[in-house]
Order: sequence, then C-alpha cells, then structure tokens
Amino acid sequence: MILDLILPNRCLHCSRIINAREIICNLCFEHVHFTHYDFDEDHYFKEKCQLLFPVKNAFALMQFEKENLSRKIIHTLKYKNREIVGKILAEWTAERICFNNENKPDLIVTVPLHPKKLRERGYNQLHLFADTLSKVFNIPCDHDYLKRNTHSKAQALKDKQHRLDSENSFSVQRSLNNKHILLIDDVFTTGNTVSSIAWEIIKKGENTVSILVIAMDE
Repeated sequence: MILDLILPNRCLHCSRIINAREIICNLCFEHVHFTHYDFDEDHYFKEKCQLLFPVKNAFALMQFEKENLSRKIIHTLKYKNREIVGKILAEWTAERICFNNENKPDLIVTVPLHPKKLRERGYNQLHLFADTLSKVFNIPCDHDYLKRNTHSKAQALKDKQHRLDSENSFSVQRSLNNKHILLIDDVFTTGNTVSSIAWEIIKKGENTVSILVIAMDE
C-alpha cells in the first residue's frame, strides 16, 4: 500500500495512475491494435505461417508496429520485470479466442529460453501467459517439452541473416504422437523461431501444430 503511494502504477501510454494489476487505462485501451483474427479461420497471419510450415490454426492478439502501444506492452513484459503483464495479455486473448471440440489443442507449449537467458531475466515471459490460458480453457501446459540448445542475443538485436539461421536451435524432450499442439511465442517477425520448433514437433511424432503469438510484426 505504501509502495503504491510512493511509486504508483501508471498507464504505459498516457502515464495516468491506474490499478496495480493493470497496464493501461480504460481511455488508452482503444489504442491497442488488436488483429481481430479468428483462431480457426483463414487470414493473413495463418497464410504467413503456411509459407513456412504446415499449420492447423493460427492466432495473433495484436499488431506489432513501430512505436505503437503493443511494442511498449511486450517490452514491459520481457524487460521490466513485470511478469504479471503476461496474465493480463492472456485474459485479453481468452476474450478473443474460441476453442471447440474440433480445434481445441491437446497441449500448450511455449518457446523456451536458454538457461543462461532465463537466469539473467529471472522468468520466461511466456509462462504465466500460457499457464493462464491453460487454466481458462482446461488444456494441459508443458514448459519442459521443448529445449533451446543455443544461447543467442535477442531477435530484435539480430540482423536478418542471423534470424534466418536457427537450425538445430531447439529440440523436443519427450515423445508425443498424433497430438494437436498449440505453440506459443511472444512476437512473430520472420517466423523463423516458430517454424524451426514446429518442424521438430511434427517430425518427432506426426503431430499437428497450431500457433498463438501475442503480436505479429508486419
């Protein structure tokens, strides 16, 4: 309570004082560029994924444009020690996505951090996001299903050639067969990361892969 008075939580967009469990105020919510894509229908993001790997369904919550609010939100999630942002984003996602008997995944998995990066950051920015969706939709979540084999700098700091070179960067840690797996990542840029992982998942057990990202970069 005292800390809230000394260092009040402020809206990421306008700096108004807001509730400690919020990230933007009600007035600024309209500035969030949601994609309005449906999980099980054809759309631009799904087409981008299909160019890289066989994808069953795809969903992106927000547009990741230069200097827009979604970029601030994800930067806060990843680098400002505010893991709670992942829970808020998952709640926004749950309001905009629908699973039925035909498209509901069997398992949720997240893009892993290398152990060194995990120690530096203190948390994987995707875990609370995925765990929240797991509880809402009653879908099991396994954060240990995938392993990152190489340590590299953040995607945002890489040039395009390095982004395209991630072969053997990830491996599957246990056998699954003929399962529908929902792979979650924060930002889809070139699609290289999720593509590398999707192919590993598919070839290790003839599984089906769907993709869910917090934001997609045009």
